Amino acid sequence: MAAKVYIIIYSLYHHIYTLALEVQKGLVASGVDAKIYQVPETLSDEILTKMHAPPKPDVPVITVADLNDADGFLFGIPTRFGTMPAQIKAFLDATGGLWASGGLAGKFAGTFFSTASQHGGQETTAFTNCYLLCPSRYGLCSFGFRQLVGGSAYGAGTIANGDGSRQVTQKEKEIAVTQGENFGKIISTYVKGKAIV
Repeated sequence: MAAKVYIIIYSLYHHIYTLALEVQKGLVASGVDAKIYQVPETLSDEILTKMHAPPKPDVPVITVADLNDADGFLFGIPTRFGTMPAQIKAFLDATGGLWASGGLAGKFAGTFFSTASQHGGQETTAFTNCYLLCPSRYGLCSFGFRQLVGGSAYGAGTIANGDGSRQVTQKEKEIAVTQGENFGKIISTYVKGKAIV
């Protein structure tokens, strides 16, 4: 049985979505069943229009119930002042019942992110997610340092500029694929071992 990983994103200008597609390639290359989901939007269409946001990616919106079906999650998080945006926080806040029942225990989690500028809070964003992920008893999988581009030891990343004008580079895409491959190997090993026990 293949491990199942959900890539859960919020992507205003599609930078996170672009990285999610690359992370998915890495997961699939390592033999993992990987699916991309987006969290529900909390901004009105009027606000999104004023922000010049493109239409949302054509991926399903995740529900809390969907979390039961996966062995692990990679969260694609655009940085808002060094932490996750309200859309991701609102979704994670809704998982209280699943957390209380122990439904998230033994699942793995990791992050990748986008910021408006270099050193714009990528590591802080990853770190501030620990306070939500650790009490749920996720096994956290960091990425390790690779090269001076978007991203960090906590996961792949990109730099968007404040207006979303900088696009994800080929190197950042390659790093996202590598993160997916590494995460997929860890999840696959865990799922195979769990099936034996």
